[in-house]
Amino acid sequence: MATAAAAAGPAPAGTGSPREPAATIPVLTTESERSGFVRTGRYAEVIELCAAFAARHPDAVRCVDFGTTPEGRPMKALVASRSGALTPEAARAAGLPVLLVQGGIHAGESDGKDAGFLALREALEDGAAGDGLERLVLVFVPVFNADGHERFGAWNRPNQRGPEETGWRTTARNLNLNRDYLKADAPEMQAMLRLVEAWDPIAYVDLHATNGAQFEHDISVQLEPLHSGDPELARAGLALRDTLLAGLAAQGSLPLPFYPSFETHDDPSSGIADGVSPPRFSHGYFTLRNRFGILVETHSWKEYPVRVRITRNLVLGMLEQTARQGRDWLRTAAAADARSAALAGEDVPLDWTATDRVRTVDFRGYAWTRTHSDVSGALVTRYDEGTPEVWKMPLRDEIVPSVTVTAPLGGYIVPAAFSGMVAAKLDLHGVRYSRIGRSRSMDVEAFRAERFDFAAQSVEGHQRLSVEGAWTSGQQAVGESALFVPIAQPRARLAMALLEPQAPDSLLQWGLFNNAFERKEYMEDYVAEEVARGMLRDPAVRQAFERRLAEDAEFAASPRQRLEWFYRRHSSWDERYAVYPVLRTATEPR
Repeated sequence: MATAAAAAGPAPAGTGSPREPAATIPVLTTESERSGFVRTGRYAEVIELCAAFAARHPDAVRCVDFGTTPEGRPMKALVASRSGALTPEAARAAGLPVLLVQGGIHAGESDGKDAGFLALREALEDGAAGDGLERLVLVFVPVFNADGHERFGAWNRPNQRGPEETGWRTTARNLNLNRDYLKADAPEMQAMLRLVEAWDPIAYVDLHATNGAQFEHDISVQLEPLHSGDPELARAGLALRDTLLAGLAAQGSLPLPFYPSFETHDDPSSGIADGVSPPRFSHGYFTLRNRFGILVETHSWKEYPVRVRITRNLVLGMLEQTARQGRDWLRTAAAADARSAALAGEDVPLDWTATDRVRTVDFRGYAWTRTHSDVSGALVTRYDEGTPEVWKMPLRDEIVPSVTVTAPLGGYIVPAAFSGMVAAKLDLHGVRYSRIGRSRSMDVEAFRAERFDFAAQSVEGHQRLSVEGAWTSGQQAVGESALFVPIAQPRARLAMALLEPQAPDSLLQWGLFNNAFERKEYMEDYVAEEVARGMLRDPAVRQAFERRLAEDAEFAASPRQRLEWFYRRHSSWDERYAVYPVLRTATEPR
């Protein structure tokens, strides 16, 4: 890994060849470097630098547009390689690993943008990554959230030390892109997923600056697959993470392998729980593609020059590791794709949690007190940065599945009425499907919710829905133009994450099927009374009703529940109510 000293301060622009007139030499330094890492540039600088890198290194860099933001800004990526493979097709033909490094998904966290430009220039001109660019393709997105970047201000990140002004966390539509990888609402995310689908990066590095408590640790690196996903790829992920952490430590950093967020907000004594992020987040998403997702968080309380230097070190470290190990990772990922295509009938974890097992780790913090505030009336933590101390931190890092579902033997069927919406999502994620050519009756599984709860508050513009229930077998008519999504495909884990109702970021849980759980038809009470009296003439019905009255006091005391008991047994009851429209099948429709 490159040394920390190489990025200790602003680096001069390359001088070019002796015969090249100085006026024509593109300047590859950033506003951040020129200001001594006091400021960061506006988005116009990203556009200019993208073109300047390509002009200065035409044999090694392409500047590409991969989308347009809602406010009309071009989404820029730099493609860099000395292999000559500067297109997705050329990279695949050469068998080269692709590394995608992304900055500015939260545009107030500008570390990745400035560090990425610095690392790329040093890799191209100073050999900072050795011969790495000859053995891989780097796709660098300096600012993912370009509209948010231009909501520029001095206090957009009040608990972050520098730069003087920076962008905003969310997009112009107030969407948090790092909650959008699976549902893919934002035009920016849809553009990113198309870029990912084109290049199929073996590793995706998402550069952030985290806020929160004050402590000495300066960077954390979370990676999946490691606790989750394909076991062989997870073993490679563990080796990669440990190598990155060791390299950062050798350069003077104090890296962490977990996200440093306390279990009780603002209370260091509560400890930390590790985990696997759901696929709304970048590193939770890429494990479902059998690729590495790497979340990098510098500590926002460190000064900006320190954060840029450390992020630059991480980027160069990933370049070196991808050049060294990338072809092996590609083989491991291909084998993982094959194993995913054979998940039919297997138990597949869809969500994860830390157990109650606690161990104590040394954590480099500062002296702190927790005292009553006469402002808020609450207990408030105050840190003394002049007094470093080692905390004995409770850590829960034994991670186990919390939701496991048996994969269908054949796949999923999406009725024609919902096929357009679902097909658009599947297309973005590269999940294969076909159209059913004719109507037929099939043996299928349907999921009926025994309990469901709509969230009281909107999340990312959605009313989320949680369900409890089970798949049950039966015959059902399947109409023409329904979708069949086979489980036998490399993106099987992605298909399950989208379509299994109890997956934490499924389309159902994000509220895309809420209508199926809304009552649309009713029986008036006076009608229900007459219907009930007629049904009670059946001795079996009367016996069941009286048993329910005796066993369930809440039911007995509720006129609504009593009348609905009869309504649910009447032929007018909506048989589709609280039934998830997507079906599972053991066979492929022919």
